[in-house]
Amino acid sequence: MPHHLSSPRPLLPRKLLQRRPAVVACAAVAVLAAAAILLLAAPTTEALSRTLLAGGSLPSRPREDPHAAAAERFAESSSLPPAEAPPPSLKANFSTRITPSPSMFFEPASSPVENFDDRSMEEPEHPDIKENSPKESAPFLQEPMSSDSTSSSDVSSDRVLPPDPEIPLWSTAADEDLIYAKKEIANAPLVSGHHDLYAPLFRNVSIFKRSYELMEGLLKVYIYHDGAKPIFHSPYLKGIYASEGWFMKLIEGDQSFVVRDPNRAHLFYLPYSSRQLEHNLYVPGSNTLEPLSIFVKNYIDMISAKFPYWNRTKGTDHFFVACHDWGPYTTKLHDELRKNAIKALCNADLSEGVFIRGRDVSLPETFVRSPRKPLGGIGGKPASQRSILAFFAGQMHGRVRPILLRHWGGKDDADMKIYSRLPRRITRRMNYVQHMKLTKYCICPMGYEVNSPRIVEAIYYECVPVIIADNFVLPFDDVLDWSAFSVVVPERDVPRLKEILLEIPESRYVAMQSNVRKVQRHFLWHPKPVKYDIFHMILHSVWFSRVNQVLQVQ
Repeated sequence: MPHHLSSPRPLLPRKLLQRRPAVVACAAVAVLAAAAILLLAAPTTEALSRTLLAGGSLPSRPREDPHAAAAERFAESSSLPPAEAPPPSLKANFSTRITPSPSMFFEPASSPVENFDDRSMEEPEHPDIKENSPKESAPFLQEPMSSDSTSSSDVSSDRVLPPDPEIPLWSTAADEDLIYAKKEIANAPLVSGHHDLYAPLFRNVSIFKRSYELMEGLLKVYIYHDGAKPIFHSPYLKGIYASEGWFMKLIEGDQSFVVRDPNRAHLFYLPYSSRQLEHNLYVPGSNTLEPLSIFVKNYIDMISAKFPYWNRTKGTDHFFVACHDWGPYTTKLHDELRKNAIKALCNADLSEGVFIRGRDVSLPETFVRSPRKPLGGIGGKPASQRSILAFFAGQMHGRVRPILLRHWGGKDDADMKIYSRLPRRITRRMNYVQHMKLTKYCICPMGYEVNSPRIVEAIYYECVPVIIADNFVLPFDDVLDWSAFSVVVPERDVPRLKEILLEIPESRYVAMQSNVRKVQRHFLWHPKPVKYDIFHMILHSVWFSRVNQVLQVQ
């Protein structure tokens, strides 16, 4: 007879499932433990960036009326405490395959241009190492990108539209601010008789005033802390490349626009120096910018891998400031940097295919002799006491200066003082600066590149600049009307230079010279920035470019 086994015992999982109170208690403990772990390991910015790079997304915030929220932030901005400044010591954790020369860790030697006896400023001798030959010169272009607004009669009728904007991967409150600002600028109220702004200097003073107000109330800038000195965070404040150094110094010390939280930023500043790139990475005699370009590419690759902000817009909300002639060419190995980022460049040459009108910013090239006294020696004689018609003295490099000297140098002409270098017999009686202060029209021909520090120097000494550089986009041309205080001469008309200047009526000259004195404030560096000075004008041009590019996420 077969043996009948007793009923088998229930398996352990089954018994546990039968004990419901115990299961509930265990589940509750597990949930609490998981919550505690999440709270203790709240993600930092870097952890958040890894999450996003892995395919995650920022949580969306419901907003019934984003424009109203942006308007409220703008209205409350005047009562907000100053934004936190970046920490005084910026730790460097940027590594690259490029091994810098030992000189990277020492104070760079002063440029040869800073030691000339005649006190003229000159570009140092750089080899011609452009990768591509420049295109044939086009006529001088001076029309800027304009706002969509037609609320005032002084807006230019011929407009240069900005490039197609990149749509961000996700929307932020900063995007809403920019969309709000764009609409506000387009509907700017008409300004008449504003005591703080002289309307004839501007293409549209109403547009500029409203845009500037919105910048002051809304703009937040984040500065990347990554990067080792001296290429990063090392402002060089003297010589012809001083503009990029002074901007870096002032933005890194700013407490009005700079924020620590990158999620609040409308713009992201890449704090490297093109002058320091040349000094520390260029190999003399190599005739190649490859090491500089690789270094910049590696840096952008690093911040785009470490943080999510570059990838969100493909670099559209990032900007850098470079006054060295080579600044544009060091972007060639990174397509998004070259095509999308806002490049504030002294070398604003349309013919090279790097500077993009409507996106990039033409940076004024300022020659600073003394960093302790950047405003030293400015000013000049009134229009009635300027006895020299035209003056130029400088080295004979580039395509324009030899032609200028051939037609107007070495002649017994009291009106046209054109020299390669000021002869010693002349400097004993009157030096370079004294010539500019006594001249009606200061000739500003291009050098190796289209830009020249003489343009701003002429403004400093209240001399009407005569600009000879085809394809050059003039500084702040998005807001300033250069025809009010300067003369532009196409390169082909150099043989007619004296004739062109003499054809200008005296009343017109007096008005232009008066306007030079009025526009001077917009080109002055101050140790502590003041409203409408060159620091704020550069920042405004970057802000205005970003506002014109913004698109709402669909």
